[in-house]
Amino acid sequence: MKIAFLGPEGSYSHLAAKEFLKTETTGQCVAGEWDECVPFRNFTEVFNAVACGRVDAAAIPIENSLQGGVLQNLDLLQASEDLYAVKEKIIRIDHRLVYKQGVKFSEIGRVYSHRQALDQCAQFLMKEMPFASLRDAESTGFGLSRATEDDTGKSAAIVGAHTETLRNGFVMSEESISDEKNNFTHFLLVKKGENCLPKNSQRVFFSTVCPHQPGSLLKLLGVIAKYGINMTKIESRPVRNRPGDYRFFIEADCDIDSPEVQALLTEIRENTLECKLLGAYCKE
Repeated sequence: MKIAFLGPEGSYSHLAAKEFLKTETTGQCVAGEWDECVPFRNFTEVFNAVACGRVDAAAIPIENSLQGGVLQNLDLLQASEDLYAVKEKIIRIDHRLVYKQGVKFSEIGRVYSHRQALDQCAQFLMKEMPFASLRDAESTGFGLSRATEDDTGKSAAIVGAHTETLRNGFVMSEESISDEKNNFTHFLLVKKGENCLPKNSQRVFFSTVCPHQPGSLLKLLGVIAKYGINMTKIESRPVRNRPGDYRFFIEADCDIDSPEVQALLTEIRENTLECKLLGAYCKE
């Protein structure tokens, strides 16, 4: 089993990939014997790796409890052909600052990390290093690499507490620097082929586009309520090249194999412009 993730090693996506790997087996081999987590430079490459068969699956962050949906990945999952979310994993986010030993926070001029990590530590950064330049990186792992390449001590990085290997001379803060300590990211394991979906599930994830007319969203919600299904999440995204149209991403507590869910999806397809199944999985 090969699982793609947003690299390099040490990112939160890498942590999620390793957690997913624990629950996966490769054929009749013992779990772990041929397993591998494979890093990629960006999420587009991660999705493409699954689509072309270079890897068996991908660990994809889809929502953060503070920042909301990871919009790029919602769009990539929607645009992908024959890719489905088949498992979920909730990862606790514990941000720490990595900096050169002996350097005062006030002396740091640049902080590298993924944009979400920078935003989630905004209060700490404003208080401790208000004049530092915040530099976006593709992931927390890439941010760490860039910061530790600077021997002057003027650069720091925000990484996960799980990060194990630091360059000599650099240290990690003992305390979390997150503005909100109860911070979690929802990851999905994405595979290719509808046959990869579990026979039964506790949650179903799908997208739909309502007709551009009064009451269409209310009608959609009424259909979901009619079948007694508990909707756990709804998020809207503009439909590309169609100004004024919005796609709704919906997650609900239900079994993909139940007659009610099959009837629900059929009715939604009949009464909306689009409806696409994005995944089915069990609660963690």
